Amino acid sequence: MSASAAVAVHSLWTTAAEPAAADRIGAPAIEYAQLAPTLIVVGAAVVGVLLEAFVPRRARYHAQVFLTVVALAAAFAAVVALAAGGHATTKAGIVAMGAIAVDGPALFLQGTILLTSLVAVFTFAERRLDPAHHGHRVDSFAAEAAAVPGSEQEKAAVKAGFTTTEVFPLVLFAVGGMLVFPAANDLLTLFIALEVFSLPLYLLCAVARRKRLMSQEAAVKYFLLGAFSSAFLLFGVALMYGYAGSVSYARIADVVDGSVSDITPALAQTMGNDVLLLIGFAMVLMGLLFKVGAVPFHMWTPDVYQGAPTPVTGFMAAATKVAAFGAMLRLLYVVLPGLRWDWRPVMWGVAIVTMLAGAIVAITQTDIKRLLAYSSIAHAGFILAGVIAATPDGVSSVLFYLGAYSFVTVGAFAVVTLVRDAGGEATHLSKWAGLGRRSPLVAAVFAVFLLAFAGIPLTSGFTGKFAVFKAAAEGGAGVLVVIGVISSAIAAFFYIRVIVLMFFSEPKPEGPTVAVPSPLTMTTIAVGVAVTLALGVAPQYFLDLAGQAGVFVR
Repeated sequence: MSASAAVAVHSLWTTAAEPAAADRIGAPAIEYAQLAPTLIVVGAAVVGVLLEAFVPRRARYHAQVFLTVVALAAAFAAVVALAAGGHATTKAGIVAMGAIAVDGPALFLQGTILLTSLVAVFTFAERRLDPAHHGHRVDSFAAEAAAVPGSEQEKAAVKAGFTTTEVFPLVLFAVGGMLVFPAANDLLTLFIALEVFSLPLYLLCAVARRKRLMSQEAAVKYFLLGAFSSAFLLFGVALMYGYAGSVSYARIADVVDGSVSDITPALAQTMGNDVLLLIGFAMVLMGLLFKVGAVPFHMWTPDVYQGAPTPVTGFMAAATKVAAFGAMLRLLYVVLPGLRWDWRPVMWGVAIVTMLAGAIVAITQTDIKRLLAYSSIAHAGFILAGVIAATPDGVSSVLFYLGAYSFVTVGAFAVVTLVRDAGGEATHLSKWAGLGRRSPLVAAVFAVFLLAFAGIPLTSGFTGKFAVFKAAAEGGAGVLVVIGVISSAIAAFFYIRVIVLMFFSEPKPEGPTVAVPSPLTMTTIAVGVAVTLALGVAPQYFLDLAGQAGVFVR
């Protein structure tokens, strides 16, 4: 080939490789300041993984605890700064090229998730409850997660004083996903956030130090059922995309309302097909109802709550509910307000069955963690009553209830970690008999949490229930409120039964002891009690805060 021909061919290559200006993929415009809370947490999680690789084993625990606490505190400060800068109200908007909403509900829920996670992480770091093994302090997590339970490898790891410090980066990854979940503004971001926070939780459920086989069984059940729910959600996303030709919330809402202007022939054909929309929406809703533990998608809850390490159960029970209800609110209020007459009857049925089933089945439980699991199912039903209201008051009441419930839950599970016998935590109810005489302070604190769950006045539970029931009644769901009050009365029975067992039963001579925790768990329990009483005695400021935060951006 001659030199001139080679130059000509080369010029053809370079010209063909240059796309027309209109076809070029533009660089994404990312608003880093508005995404700061999520970026801080995910960045710290990545640093946590590097610490596992490069920091000597003996220094990892302190490095990971410090990094996790600082990251969660810094992310909460970033949320407060965004809210103070008006991003919850006047400057609310859609960022990250339409993927994430920064508005009042998103910031309120992110702040709740971060504070709850910060308090829950203290129970992860607790190392004084079990007696020291071979001179090494131990926590709630397996010495070596990869070792077969009972094997020589596990015994050697325990003897060497190993600890699974990987739980801290896993918690940060889970929190990162939870921060995006209620703020997601398109269906793909919603799905990715769901997977980012679910996968670490599956792992965390499997790494209990005691009862490892039960812990691994819980993780497998959670993983299999979680995979099904993710598949339903993803199939629903595909059908809704087929209906609206977009995964963006605002675009789907416009197509549902019929207010879309640029109708293509393909869109005109699918817009008339409500089957795609209704089945797709039902499948997405199933994925979210699974995460909040609503009936009939609740079967994983008692087994997983019982089998997982108790610090993980507390974290998961509180933070996951906040994230999942936040995502559900945004989906129902932003995407599908035009379908209100279709989704409200379905949600009525789910809420009624969830409240009654959670309350009635809890009466039969003999394990304290399973009892709290069924209690959480009943609470999912109470929160759904606020969701069904379909009014601004409904949104703010749900936000308040989630904030109040999450701290009570973390505090209650922190108390469960303290009651121990030779086999570890004593979770069978018979072991709690006479606890009020052995350890009056611990029993009194647990009684406060139980009374809050029951919705007794002067606790946060009463204020939260009053708010959601009031919003539901004003939204035309009076029958639901009556059923909710009946369910609350049934639920109050088993909470009071535990209090009677603790204070009015004779303690057994071979009964469990109450371990003296470090200041870490004490802080968790103290914060739980303080928030429970503060939101019960003087809730107005926080109700106003939830009211101001209750407006979605679209």
